[in-house]
Amino acid sequence: MTYFHGVRFSEIPTSVIPPVRLDSPAVVVGTAPIHMSKDGVGKTNSLVLCYTLQDAVNALGYSSNWADYTLCEAMYTFFQLYSVAPVVFINVLDPAEHKESVSSESVSLDADGKAVLASEGILAGTVVVKDAVDVATYIEDLDYILSFSDDEKLVITRTPDSTIPVEGDLNVSYDKLMPSMVTASDIVGGYNATTGKYSGIELIEQVYPSLRLIPGTLLAPGWSHFPEVAAIMGAKVDGINGVFKAMTLADVPVDSVATYSEVPDWKNQNNYMQENLICCWPKVKLGSSVYHMSTHVAALMMHTDGDHEGIPYVSPSNQGFQADGLTIAGLNESDEVNLTLSQANYLNSQGVVTGLNFVGGWRCWGNRTACYPAVTDTKDAFIPVKRMFFWKGNQLVLTYWQKVDAPTNIRLIQTIVDSENINLNGLAARGILVGEKNRVEFRSEDNPVTDLLDGIIRFRLFMTPPIPARDIEWELEFDVSNLESLFV
Repeated sequence: MTYFHGVRFSEIPTSVIPPVRLDSPAVVVGTAPIHMSKDGVGKTNSLVLCYTLQDAVNALGYSSNWADYTLCEAMYTFFQLYSVAPVVFINVLDPAEHKESVSSESVSLDADGKAVLASEGILAGTVVVKDAVDVATYIEDLDYILSFSDDEKLVITRTPDSTIPVEGDLNVSYDKLMPSMVTASDIVGGYNATTGKYSGIELIEQVYPSLRLIPGTLLAPGWSHFPEVAAIMGAKVDGINGVFKAMTLADVPVDSVATYSEVPDWKNQNNYMQENLICCWPKVKLGSSVYHMSTHVAALMMHTDGDHEGIPYVSPSNQGFQADGLTIAGLNESDEVNLTLSQANYLNSQGVVTGLNFVGGWRCWGNRTACYPAVTDTKDAFIPVKRMFFWKGNQLVLTYWQKVDAPTNIRLIQTIVDSENINLNGLAARGILVGEKNRVEFRSEDNPVTDLLDGIIRFRLFMTPPIPARDIEWELEFDVSNLESLFV
């Protein structure tokens, strides 16, 4: 040691580690009107993190045609109806693949110098404007400008100094998006070993490495009623990056399952039975719009979490939907679904979340994950309890990752045990966990010498998230002794 004369100091690591705070976005996979994005190109098979509707519109565009552009339903639901964020969008509509070329469309400028093209989904960057006989090619921004009308049609507007004749005839060619060409395989996506690119649902693997956010839920409105899509969704959230877990939401198809009594059989036949799945039926309506229930439930869960420190210990059941009805198809009165309490409870008993208009207006109704009633383990069968185990597990991974490869000694063991016991006590004090016996133990029976020699250490965490009070019962009794008050 170098000779020293005087006073000095050094530092040692704090013996208690504060827990990592989780910000868990919803991840939504579907199709977007990228031709209406700010740059007219948009994002395809990439992660688009949004905190506002404007973020989403700029990156992906927005259309009222939710049937073709399923991500727009989620944009409106999350940002406008429930005011929750962040949301990660994955658009699979690829202008290089899902398109159709129109070689010629004849239009005429009106008295205002405007012409509206007939097709929807036109990619502005592919538009070529010529004269009626295909001789002169006009130049964008010099001879004309392009814009979208209120009904989402592309408009050609003659500029004041244009060489286009006033009220002249034009011949226009372009490419247009074809959302109908998107298939369930595009939604599922995959990994291309040649390009090193991920696509579709598979992109959930890139959320944490790219954005440093752990997905909280995964949904694909308009696609999750396909069993192959729901199966992949459930598989992908069960070990994101090999260590994280999340919930997924799926809808039962209302076109083929039109009555509540048919739902359980369809659910069982199509294996919507995972513990990490929330199964929803039917659709939700509000005003002149119809929504997939999975979208509303996912947004409602984020809203409820936000009211409780971002921690998912409160059930979405009996929380208010932004809705004025349920439907199996559209807005016609004949399409409406008016469940009685008994009918809604029957769906709940079969692991299906629905809606109910009983006390307090339209509300989400159902606490059970899709594994119920085949699985009755409280940890797996109740939505908030399952989500709490995922939330806690994800937090443990992030918090103690910094200790990976540290020397296995008593200081490491005690630091982890003490840190997590303090954290659990804090959660219990705030009512997020129940009781005083939430704890972490490092037990010899869990840590055989052979594993310790191989660098493996195991901790046992005991915790009790609150169980939803799904059945509150009263017993009323006539108290005869009060009759004595009649005799004064």
